Amino acid sequence: MGSLGTLMLPLLLFIAFAVIAILANSIRIVREYERLVVFRLGLLVGERGPGLVLLIPIIDRFVKVGLRTVTMDVPSQDVITKDNVSVKVNAVIYFRVVNASHAVVQVENFLYATSQVAQTTLRSILGEQELDELLSERERLNQALQLVIDRHTEPWGVKVTSVAVKNVDLPQEMQRAMARQAEAERERRAKVIAAEGEYQAATRLAEAAAIIGREPAALQLRYLQTLAEIATENNSTTVFPVPIDLLKALTGALERKG
Repeated sequence: MGSLGTLMLPLLLFIAFAVIAILANSIRIVREYERLVVFRLGLLVGERGPGLVLLIPIIDRFVKVGLRTVTMDVPSQDVITKDNVSVKVNAVIYFRVVNASHAVVQVENFLYATSQVAQTTLRSILGEQELDELLSERERLNQALQLVIDRHTEPWGVKVTSVAVKNVDLPQEMQRAMARQAEAERERRAKVIAAEGEYQAATRLAEAAAIIGREPAALQLRYLQTLAEIATENNSTTVFPVPIDLLKALTGALERKG
């Protein structure tokens, strides 16, 4: 009996360990942002979680899927625009799983599949645009990319919430041409502003001359104002302007005396 008890003890320990292991594998704690897609004998049972999930040992198998938003960088793509300019464009895409069962059953790897769809769509949509549109209409292009990618990923239970074009790398020749164009545009604006200023100044001077011509007293006031301005300066020599009317009077008196 003693030898039998000695032999049974390891067997009982093994059985107890196996039962504990099976029970441990049949109990899962699922976080709020996760779901378990459960298969029973290969057949889809459905989603489980969050919280405590009980599985049938050996019979049930599961795949864990995260429901949080995924941020994925789309690798830089070579794009030829509608006006035949070759550029490199990269983007970032935000998406999340809204149907865990579809994300597991309908596609082998939804992360890889979404990345590939984003790359092909980026080349397709941006290749239909001209360079000026690609640089100035980012918001419209982002919305177009989001709609097209989301339409492809919807059967997989993946919802694309946002797409943003990050960088547009231009060839060196195009960068130099755009720099020259921008410089020429700045020079044009500077010349237009200078000409506009000269026109306004000439207009004001013409209006001032017309007012002085109608009101001779205005000329005398301007004369007195000029004297006041000269007097406030520390000049060693002061020049007093003589009114033309006074010169005319003196000239007339000299002619009469002669």
